[in-house]
Amino acid sequence: MQKKILFIGFVLMMTSTLQLSAQYAKTDSTYKRWFVGSTVFLLGNLASTNPPDFAQLNFGYRITGKDVITLEPKTWKYAWPNGIHPFLNKAYGKKEEKFPGYIREYGLSVAYQRFFGESLYAELNVMPSYQDFVNDKGKKIDNGFQIFNTYRIGYHIKLFKDRFFIQPSIAITHRAYHTKMPDEFKQLDDKWSKFVFGEPGFHFGFNF
Repeated sequence: MQKKILFIGFVLMMTSTLQLSAQYAKTDSTYKRWFVGSTVFLLGNLASTNPPDFAQLNFGYRITGKDVITLEPKTWKYAWPNGIHPFLNKAYGKKEEKFPGYIREYGLSVAYQRFFGESLYAELNVMPSYQDFVNDKGKKIDNGFQIFNTYRIGYHIKLFKDRFFIQPSIAITHRAYHTKMPDEFKQLDDKWSKFVFGEPGFHFGFNF
């Protein structure tokens, strides 16, 4: 139920912000090149069950008014396979699909955004990450490496005279490569696709 509420809330926020975008139809001749930000999914750390201990900080640079590159160091843990949609698939959260422990990841994404028109953008996000496999007793049993790609479309909305911005988006995630998992983890992970379609995103940032 909590996942459905969060998903519905995201859709409502995305719809309402798109309606506000008309006031930003005109683009200034100058723009701030640097920004820092993160994602509202930090709020997931407040969950009472299986909090992800998630952290992310975005450092961005606007090469031009339409070309943006961002570095995103991040870390989180998860106890269900990444191939299960966390909002739309009822298998997420079920005990029988849970890993015998969890995976902790440490990644650094490199993201490129290309803007079309005033505010619509497409993004390619490539994240190499290191993995710690931890069993139910909290003991690390193995490590691994994966490349996790995100293909995103979104909408950039300026706030407070372009000092801040928000970016509601929707994405396809893709586990392009990963090393062999411990058998107990692999058996569950192999049941699911390497792609997840329709994953929501909601980033925010401060320009300077």
